[in-house]
Amino acid sequence: MIKIVGLHKSFGSTPVLRGVDLEVRRGETMVVIGQSGSGKSVLIKHLIGLLKPDRGEIYVDGIEISRLRGDALQKVTRKFGMLFQGAALFDSLTVGQNVRFGLERYTSYTSDEMDRIVADCLAKVGLRGVERLMPHELSGGMKKRVGLARAIAYSPDIMLYDEPSTGIDPIRADAINDLINVMKTELRVTSVVITHDMVSSYKVADRIAMLYDGRIIEIGTPREIQNSGNPVVQQFIRGEAEGPIKIF
Repeated sequence: MIKIVGLHKSFGSTPVLRGVDLEVRRGETMVVIGQSGSGKSVLIKHLIGLLKPDRGEIYVDGIEISRLRGDALQKVTRKFGMLFQGAALFDSLTVGQNVRFGLERYTSYTSDEMDRIVADCLAKVGLRGVERLMPHELSGGMKKRVGLARAIAYSPDIMLYDEPSTGIDPIRADAINDLINVMKTELRVTSVVITHDMVSSYKVADRIAMLYDGRIIEIGTPREIQNSGNPVVQQFIRGEAEGPIKIF
């Protein structure tokens, strides 16, 4: 479903991605782990065209997207729904208007049809009847769920999750993990999850890829990652200060 080949990206003189190779199979949940600042969010932004690679290729459903522009790019990126790290809700819009946003821009549904889709998507994430609330009236966990409802409103083929458990307590984080699994089984979407949360990784992943020093250094099932002989992987998944990864 997604194939990344030799992806390089630098900002000024600072290299962030140094030749990332990654394949995501149709229908699987791929979790990409790594330290804060390792380039995980940079990687995911390339998938939806927010960033362009310095070198390398990105294929989505067989189409090479990294050089596309305008309508051609939008046609491919319509396959994606994205839950941003901070939910990225529009503060001046109600919950219902936030969820409707993509529907109004990219579909030809009637207003009544949009209302039904909004209500259905909010129900899927456990938030019935909150359409008239404003974002400032929501908890952090509720904002994440509204962001997820907006992301699935136009039935994407691929879901991208940028640090879905960051900034919320462990119970709400686990509820988000459950929703990620529900989205996979009910909507049959292909998912890419960016996180440094190993509890979340083990719960939602079919496979886990570790990004380190600008490259994917290991890929495997949760069990394979837990049993990895790579000392960098072991230090990260155990959360140990001592090891080959230098903290300071």
